[in-house]
This record gives sequence, structure tokens and C-alpha cells, in this order.
Amino acid sequence: MFARNSVFAVLATSTMTVAAISSTSAFAMRGAFDGSWMVQIVTSRGTCSSGVGFGVEIRDGIVSAGGILDVRGNVAANGVTRVRIASGNQSASGGGLLSGNSGSGTWQGVGSEGACSGSWSASRQ
Repeated sequence: MFARNSVFAVLATSTMTVAAISSTSAFAMRGAFDGSWMVQIVTSRGTCSSGVGFGVEIRDGIVSAGGILDVRGNVAANGVTRVRIASGNQSASGGGLLSGNSGSGTWQGVGSEGACSGSWSASRQ
């Protein structure tokens, strides 16, 4: 599932996706968005992979994903989501909004073939 250009696909939940934020009790919310989420990435600018789906976990407002990617992110009590994903010299960040069992947002980053950006959508599993 992971290819060199797919670091952007893991965003969102990356989604959920944006700038890495250190965990603070003011930003993280326990429970409201906890669980497994499926994220779908669409690239609108650049040559990064598009249409890629992947899973992320949210626990106590902290976004994470297993594997070889460094995923750091948070979900606020109001659903505002920020995530940063990195692998080697590739990175992407994004942000958006979760509400109930779904969410969406935008992302941008730099991959092996240059800058890319696009949107993401997520649904709770």
C-alpha cells in the first residue's frame, strides 16, 4: 500500500492532515472521535499518488498510523484536525474537520517528484 509518493496518501488523517502539534489537553479531546478511520486521498496538483485509501487510529484525540511513516496529529474538541506525515525526505501536512463519523480537508507536501496538494475525506469504521 505504501509507495514512495504515497506518503501524501497517508495524510489526512492524514488525514487528517497539517502541521504537527504537540499534544495538549486543550487540543486533544478524549473519546469523541476515537476509533479506526479510513482516509481517501485525492491529488489535485502535482504527480503524487491519488485515490489511495488507508487507515488511521484516533485515541484520546491523538492521530496515529502503524507502519514506516511518522504520523503526528491531533483532533480538537470541535473536530478541527491537524496532521503531519513524514518518511525520509518526503513530508506532507494537512488539516480539516471531523464531524460525527466523517470528515474532510486539504493537504500539501513535497514528494520524490516535487510539490503536491489535494484533498482528503475520512469515515469512521
